Amino acid sequence: MIKDFKNFILRGNVVDLAVAVIIGAAFGTIVTALVKDFITPLIAAIGGKPNFSDLYFTVNHSKFMYGDFINAVLSFLIIALVVFFLVVQPINRLIALSRRGEETAESDDRPCPECLSTIPKAASRCAFCTAKVAPAK
Repeated sequence: MIKDFKNFILRGNVVDLAVAVIIGAAFGTIVTALVKDFITPLIAAIGGKPNFSDLYFTVNHSKFMYGDFINAVLSFLIIALVVFFLVVQPINRLIALSRRGEETAESDDRPCPECLSTIPKAASRCAFCTAKVAPAK
């Protein structure tokens, strides 16, 4: 059983996931600091109120702190924007640039003329509908 656990832990997927979680947490700290130290004061300079946690309403002596919810939503949206523009967009550009030089390989498959399922080019009969098909040219 210990050998199976060792094999599970040392598989690439588990190690890759652990590294991704650690890097994600570190990156989250950086983005949170950016939002707290730069973007929120910028919003305060423009809008006049950087912190909505004081906002609440009372119903039957119960306090509903909707200001904290507004803070959380704004922080999430700002973090999502930062991640999108500083991580997702540049990586998508890099992937597009790396794929620009690749040639598209010709497929080894073709559609069956009867049922339109995908069959190998060398097939003389469809595996799905069993129809005879002409050899590919």
